[in-house]
Amino acid sequence: MIKPKNYEKKEKKAQGSREVLSKIKSLIDALRNEDGIVRQKAREALTSIGKQAVRHLIPLLKDPEDDVRWGAAKALANIADVRAASELVATLEDHNFGVRWLAAEGLIAIRREALPPLMEALTKHSDSAWLREGAHHVLHDLAKKDPEVKDFVAPVITALEGIEPAMAVVEPASKALDKLKGSLKRLDLKRGKPQG
Repeated sequence: MIKPKNYEKKEKKAQGSREVLSKIKSLIDALRNEDGIVRQKAREALTSIGKQAVRHLIPLLKDPEDDVRWGAAKALANIADVRAASELVATLEDHNFGVRWLAAEGLIAIRREALPPLMEALTKHSDSAWLREGAHHVLHDLAKKDPEVKDFVAPVITALEGIEPAMAVVEPASKALDKLKGSLKRLDLKRGKPQG
């Protein structure tokens, strides 16, 4: 049987994908190791793999072990892939301060595209002090880096710094969410991304 010319390329790519997947699974297991150096090396290797590791790291944000959640949050913060944004927002409510801080840093690294899930969470879970604290950190840092973001989020920051933030933040977060969705659609059109 004669094989098409691109068969070998496809076969090598599939083999490479299987090898990367196997390596990712091994590194994920190493994030559970008791030795901190082993966990650090695994986290750094997952970070260097990058976007391919994201879907394997996301479930670890709900792991019962603090060290595993911390390692996953740190790797996701370094990779800064928008696919992790919603889960990083949810992680702003983790009981471990270090994990919450890394989730916020990950959202800051994702930049503007992290804002819609964050605003949505504020509209639905404004009673969470940890969520509000993390959101304030994210919004404050992003507003310093991006003047357009500052325009969207300034009322939300003001509400978060107010006397009754749990009640006051819902309306400005909802308005910011609407504005951000329009802004991101325009940005996608400029980049040539299809609308769905």
